[in-house]
Amino acid sequence: MSTIAIVVTYNGAQWVDRCFGSLRASTVPVLAVVVDNGSTDGTLEAITTRFPEVEVVRAGRNLGFGQANNLGLRLAIDRGADHAFLLNQDAWVLPGTVEQLIAASSRGSDFGILSPLHVNGPGDALDRYFAECIAPVKCPDLFSDMVLGIAKNRPYPVDFVNAAAWLITRRCLTTVGGFSPSFFHYGEDDNYVARLRHHGLRIGVLPTTRIHHDRSERGANPYFDDRVLLLTRRTLLTYSDPRIDQNLTVDRREWWRKLLQGLAFGRLLEVRTARERLRILGGSEVKEAIANRMITRVAGPTFL
Repeated sequence: MSTIAIVVTYNGAQWVDRCFGSLRASTVPVLAVVVDNGSTDGTLEAITTRFPEVEVVRAGRNLGFGQANNLGLRLAIDRGADHAFLLNQDAWVLPGTVEQLIAASSRGSDFGILSPLHVNGPGDALDRYFAECIAPVKCPDLFSDMVLGIAKNRPYPVDFVNAAAWLITRRCLTTVGGFSPSFFHYGEDDNYVARLRHHGLRIGVLPTTRIHHDRSERGANPYFDDRVLLLTRRTLLTYSDPRIDQNLTVDRREWWRKLLQGLAFGRLLEVRTARERLRILGGSEVKEAIANRMITRVAGPTFL
């Protein structure tokens, strides 16, 4: 069985050795493919010098996480790979991680995506965002089994895990496809999981495997700190979800009503919120998201 590991890079020179060194040390052979989004810090030079076995795809510019990964996923389909393994540039695997994920995936199930446990860079704690994904309210069996030290060597279904380390089956790729172009950075994995569920597949965590994800001590992130960007992304997630028939006309009418009501009663915060919503709903991004939603309702290698 063949597996292609896809790493999207953008100025990630500091993680090259740990990331690609871990793939080289994998107990099962993987073809490592880097899709570079126009790095300027020597990332590609370090990879080609120290890891000449890595296949390089030069995007030439910053395509964002999803669209860059789509280049690698298309390659995986064209070459007949059984699995594609997405790995963040700031993450690295243990030697047996990929092999164990493949073994669990190959036992036959409706899991389209499997992920290992995500720990922080030093390995002394769970990655805090990953920990939210396996909170008791979201995955009680896994949380309980881990606390009691009886976690089983099988996938535990979860609602969501971020795409820092996803093993994606070929069935999933040819059914769900690639990442939606509606998302440049952040939100693309949330949308992908919604589409996966629409097509009757599941996402799971294999607790006997792990990766290190070194994303601590980062600076401000406009994708989360900017109110309008955050609101826009949440809106696009709603209108992109193939399981939801969100009606743009009805929503715009409702926000116009709230705007007029806010103006009539002098409620400035309500007016501001309504104006922001109407500006977003009137933009081309929402219309594109609705068009993409229609595309994703049909099974196939969408966007690849």
